[in-house]
Order: sequence, then structure tokens, then C-alpha cells
Amino acid sequence: MNTGPQANPAKKISPLAEAVSESAEVEAPSVLLTYQQRWVGLRAPLKVGEKSRRIGLTWAEAADNVLVAASSTKAGGMNVYYLGYNQDMTVEYIQACAMWARAFNYAAGEIEEGIWADEDPDKHIKTFTITFPSGYRIVALTSRPSNLRGRQGVVVIDEAAFHQDLAELLKAALALLIWGGEVHVISTHDGTDNPFNELIQDIRAGKRKGELFRCTFKEAVADGLYRRVCLRKGTEWTAEGEKEWMESVYAFYGDAAEEELDCVPSQGGGAYLSLALLEKRASREVPVLRLAYPQGYETIAEHLRLADSLSWCERRVLPLLEALPSDLRSFYGMDFGRSGDLSVIVPLVQLQDLRRRQPFQVELRNVPFKQQEQILFYIVDRLPGFLGGKNDARGNGQAIAEAAAVRYGHTRIDQVMLTEGWYRDNMPPFKAALEDGTLDQIPADKDTVDDYRAITVIKGVPRIPDVRTTEKGGGKRHGDAAVAGVLAHAASRTPAAPIEYTAAPTSASRWDMADHDHDDHAGFKGGW
Repeated sequence: MNTGPQANPAKKISPLAEAVSESAEVEAPSVLLTYQQRWVGLRAPLKVGEKSRRIGLTWAEAADNVLVAASSTKAGGMNVYYLGYNQDMTVEYIQACAMWARAFNYAAGEIEEGIWADEDPDKHIKTFTITFPSGYRIVALTSRPSNLRGRQGVVVIDEAAFHQDLAELLKAALALLIWGGEVHVISTHDGTDNPFNELIQDIRAGKRKGELFRCTFKEAVADGLYRRVCLRKGTEWTAEGEKEWMESVYAFYGDAAEEELDCVPSQGGGAYLSLALLEKRASREVPVLRLAYPQGYETIAEHLRLADSLSWCERRVLPLLEALPSDLRSFYGMDFGRSGDLSVIVPLVQLQDLRRRQPFQVELRNVPFKQQEQILFYIVDRLPGFLGGKNDARGNGQAIAEAAAVRYGHTRIDQVMLTEGWYRDNMPPFKAALEDGTLDQIPADKDTVDDYRAITVIKGVPRIPDVRTTEKGGGKRHGDAAVAGVLAHAASRTPAAPIEYTAAPTSASRWDMADHDHDDHAGFKGGW
């Protein structure tokens, strides 16, 4: 960052570096640890950091704030307003700013105490201010001001989840962005229903513009937090010491460790998608095509099995594909299952007004691998304006995911490992699409709706729990249709550029299946 004419880069020496400079054998460390550098380097009108306790993020924020306030207007200088939720943290922050001003060799004034006049005379706020030669200042306030509107600069809301009325405070702070300010929101979590967590979910869902930052205690330690503690204390770092220290910190927080240290908001639970929301988007115009084979079916010769499933595609799937307008853009998601769970393929088309709509859904139970690949390719080959798909690539699903990527291009097919992080990033946009109608059509099918209802908030992340449900036919389900639906929606959010191509014919397509009807196959019932 440009620091303006007041800055003297040659004299920006960290107190930590000075502490070790007496020993020629010790190399001075970076002033900020890697995660602190990531936070400071994240430039956006609104940035939100969910963090562990006691990892020094506010200390790094103070360094950035000093550089901003000390800079000239031409170099991007602005006033900084810091809002803590109690006086102790406000004093700690302003003292950190004073330390950084000295370390950067800025001719800043001393900390001055004052009063911020509030609209309510009984609610005047105590302030701590540092003024810089640039003409800008850092003002740390001991509580929330009601007249923040009309100010200009950087607003820092620290431990935001614990402010009394964060929603109103954000409204006032975000008004500053009109004139080019910035809003930095930093906090540990305080429950799933807290406005801080709701803000994060809104940004993940794309409802609000902003940049997200996340750092758990373990990530901070991996970036050198304990080494820095040892440096401050003048003790030798050891791996054993780091392990014992981490264990003692987690033991101190006990049952609250997940929320306080691992960035997992507490009190999460229950169905993520309401039945009312799902019923609102359910449509009887979206057929669910189900194909199930009996145990032992895989022992039949492969060319007969491929002919069998090709016939099913031509009778059941092809009419639906041919009914799709040719000027649409299309995507798909596929959740894989072989002998236990289902495989579900969810095509998704995008209309002219950008709404996403599901034309049909395919569910495969006990279908051999090669036939699953054949059915997927049959569908995708005929989707209009196909731009991209996402395959569940866990376990055996990786083989079909890789085959799809080879056939349609690795830039268009994403082989997804369904991790907690993936769910965290992709579930909120999916829910938002259902809520605002940009995804306005899913099957009006009880088993499918039950799959979506199976999505549960676990440790603050909406995902499918490791619990099976039973469908009306007696088979087991594991949220399969929901996973495929979320994969399809995620594919529609990151499309590749359109590519014209002609698919090579498969060996099965050379079979004449006109007289073959697999619905009467002994031991199973296929069809709708």
C-alpha cells in the first residue's frame, strides 16, 4: 500500500524484529504472519473476517489502519473509525495503533481522550484519537454511535457478533461506501442466528457483495502463531511444546472450542431448507425417471446390458430432451452411487431471463458402472448449449467423473470432492436461488423433497449427514437428489464458454433396439 509522504519505509521495523536483532544468528521474522498478511492484503469495500480467538487479527488490522490514516489523500489516506463493543478492547486497539505509529516512525500525536457527541445527549461516547500529519486520524469508540452516517473513511467493526445491534450498525457503516470508504468486519462467532453469521451467509450466497476471510486457531498455528509466542517469550520452539500448547488452549475453551477456535457457529441444527420453500419451487411438470436393476444383473453380458439401457434412454429420456428448446444453455450435476445409494443425474437449463429450471431428473439404482456412464453421456450429448457439469468424484464415482471430463473437456467438467469447505461455499447460493426464484423448478416428488430436507446444519455448515432414509419403494437414500441438485446449480454458476462439438458414437449406439423393451425385464420395474 502507498503510505504517502509521511512514510519512511526504511525505518518500518517491527518491535519483534528489534527484540531479536541483538543475536546475529537469528534472522528477523516477518512482522505479520501469513494469515495476518492475507487479511491486510485483502482490499475490498466490504471485507468480513471470521476468526479464532487470540490470533492477533485486530493487531494486524491496527497496522493497516495506521498506514491508511498516515497516508496523504492522493495515496489513499482516510480517517479510520474503530468500533469495539467494550472499553477494554478499544483501549487495547488504540494502544496497538500507537505502537505501530512509532514502529513506522510516523510523527503521530499522542492518544487523546475525547467525547463523540451522540444524537441522544445521554449517550455521548468516549473516544480515543490519534492524529497524523496527513490530517487524518484514527478514532476508537467505546460503543456504537447512532450518528455514524455522514462520516467518511474506513470503519472497523471488531467482534461484530457481540455488538448489540449489528444489523443497524452495518446499515450506517455501509453508507460510507458511497464516498469510497471501506468497512472491515472482524469477529469470532456467536451462534448461527447471529447477524454476523447471516452476513457471511449472504456474501457466500451472492446476496451481498463482499470478500470473506476465515482463519481457525489450527490454521494460525500452522502459519507460525506458536513460534511467534515463543519468540515473544524468549523460549525455544519445539514440536512437542506446540502440541501441548494447542491442547491446553482447546482444553481451556472446552465445549466452546468449536465456536471460539474453529470458526463454527454454535446452536446449528435442524433442516436447512424449509418444507414451505421446497413446496413453493416443486413442480409436477418435472418428471423423475427411475431405473432399477435386480441383484446379479451385472452378470449379464455387457453388450446386452448396454442395449438394455440404451433402449430405456430412447423411450424415456429422448422425448424429454427433444422437447427442450435449442437456444437454451444447460448444465448438470451427478451424485454417484452403485449398490447402496442412488446415482442421481440432474440436468439444469438456463432460460433467457437467467432463471434455472430442472427439466427432469434421472435416478439409477443398482445400475452397473458402464451403463451409468452410457446414460450420462446419452443425456449430455443431447443437452442444448451444454456448458458444464459437476460430478461427485468420491470413491468409485471418480471413474465416471474422469470419463466425463475426458469426453467433454476438463474445463467443463468439475470432478468434485464433497468436503465441508465445498458445502460451506455452495449451499448458501443454492438456498438463495430457491428463495429468490432464480432456481424456480424442482420435482414435485416426495423422495426428492425428502432428500432436500435431509440437508442439515452440522457444525455451522449445511450438508448431508451420515444418515440414510427409506424411500417409498423401500430403497435407501442418502440425500442423493439434493447433492445432485446442488452440484448442478454450482455448475450453472461457473460455466465454461460454449464449445461446438460432435460426439463420437458409442459402441452401444450401433445396436438396433427398436424391438427391445426393458420395462418387462423380470425382477425389476423401470420407467417413470
